[in-house]
Amino acid sequence: MDPLSDILSLLRLRSYVSGGLDAGGAFAIQFDRHDGIKFHAVVAGTCWVSLEDAADPVQIHAGECFLLPHGKAFRISSDPMVTPVDLRQILPPRPDGRIMTYNGGGDFLSIGGYFSLAEGQADLLLETLPSLLHIRDAADGEMLRWCVERLRKEMSDALPGDFVVAQQLAMMILVQALRSHQARRPEAATGWLFALANPRLRDAISAMHRAPGHRWTVETLAAEAAMSRTAFALLFKQVAGVSPMAYLTRWRMLKAAEKLTASRQSLAEISSALGYESEKSFSATFKRIMLRSPRQYGREVGECASPPATALPTL
Repeated sequence: MDPLSDILSLLRLRSYVSGGLDAGGAFAIQFDRHDGIKFHAVVAGTCWVSLEDAADPVQIHAGECFLLPHGKAFRISSDPMVTPVDLRQILPPRPDGRIMTYNGGGDFLSIGGYFSLAEGQADLLLETLPSLLHIRDAADGEMLRWCVERLRKEMSDALPGDFVVAQQLAMMILVQALRSHQARRPEAATGWLFALANPRLRDAISAMHRAPGHRWTVETLAAEAAMSRTAFALLFKQVAGVSPMAYLTRWRMLKAAEKLTASRQSLAEISSALGYESEKSFSATFKRIMLRSPRQYGREVGECASPPATALPTL
């Protein structure tokens, strides 16, 4: 598995497509703050997205998408000057998770939903993303447009298994969004996502992911990248924002967190598999990175139930 797939799998990322909005005429709808990563795919028409605390609205066109990773309240409108109505005031009494019509519909259509992430590990992804991620002019734009159109069809035609298909399409849209953001790399932005865009750094990161328990050093990781030790260490810190060994330590702790909640392995077995000579050393590192002891993490996070994979009235 490549590092991006590896990380998304570890984060237990799940997509939930929750419905659509078919609006007509002048409209403005206010959405509350939210959990997870909110997304909207614009199928037809255009809209303006106004994010709380943001100075300027962003215009989104048909075939484009936007993601809101940090839970901020936002507004979708035909014109930023239109007075908004709260979403809760226009939702039907029993939302069915499909396309809701507002103002007669016909001028604007979007499909919305959200992505949930594993408890306690979401920051690994969220810290690399801006408050609003606008997906447009992607190198693979044809695939993005196809995903958006298929989403519309699945949500409109009531085909067997439509929500399962829609969730997979939403996941494809997220991966495309991450690829697009990775390729653009905003000025001064750092993080593992951008490190994966560098072929040499990606080779070193792939090696860490393949064998997290290996006794890696900066020298051996530099060899994986076919670089000198000094050049590798400088480039890794510049692009990823952390040193190679700091990245390795965090990856090991994320793998440990996964094992603590999804396996029956003992602390001794987990610490040994991740390259630690003693359970005490492993536990101290885990607490420093994850902010609680391994046993506390396994007990608290393991008890958190995943949200049901059903349609939710969130648009």
